[in-house]
Amino acid sequence: MRFFAGATCAVVLVACCACQPAETPVYSYRVVHTYPHDRSAFTQGMAFHDGYLYEGTGMEGRSVVRRVRLETGEVMQEVPLDRQYFGEGIAITGEKLIQLTWTSGIGFVYDRSTFSLLTSFRYQGQAWGLTSDGRHLIMSDGSAKLRFWDPQSFAEVRHMEVRDQGRPVTNLNELEVVEGEIFANVWQSERIARISPADGRVLGWIDLSGLLSVAEREGTDVLNGIAYDREGRRLFVTGKWWPQLFEIEIRPKR
Repeated sequence: MRFFAGATCAVVLVACCACQPAETPVYSYRVVHTYPHDRSAFTQGMAFHDGYLYEGTGMEGRSVVRRVRLETGEVMQEVPLDRQYFGEGIAITGEKLIQLTWTSGIGFVYDRSTFSLLTSFRYQGQAWGLTSDGRHLIMSDGSAKLRFWDPQSFAEVRHMEVRDQGRPVTNLNELEVVEGEIFANVWQSERIARISPADGRVLGWIDLSGLLSVAEREGTDVLNGIAYDREGRRLFVTGKWWPQLFEIEIRPKR
């Protein structure tokens, strides 16, 4: 299943990367499949690997990292954070699962299979989202900046500012690398930015308005959570305290 409705969408974007279009393209979506999602999960980060969904959640005293059976929402394995930590983004790199914390300046490294804690590391400032491009960890901190880390030492290799038509895009949150682009939830919005990892330009926006009905939105928080199945080319999104997780296909907005 392509995550694009038309085979030309990605090609058009790549072809246009050399020059900034007059208006940044906006894309819509089609729901391919709906899966159950734990309504108690304050989703901060997601990843998909070897047929399972991995999810990191937030809130002090309720933050966990877990492995979930996609089809049923069943939690297969989970480990809680100490009560003083507010969990944030997660990423998988090799056999390791990395989890950040919001304001504590500490990240945790787990064995991906056993969830045993291997080590921890320190960083400066807040941490929001995290993903991996296979060479670097990429981290957001709620500003317009994305930071690229060495996945072994966690040292910052470079950083870039995300801009749309020359204007900084702030509140970058959950991240996922999708077919060579960085997808980023923008906190307090229902849009995902599609970002060039080369220079931080916004290549397009995905408008996810209407994923939940008005009735379903009661008791929920913002859209947040992106995972990509690279083998199946499936794109998944959800939100904090959302009752459902959606597999979506991106399509041009009419």
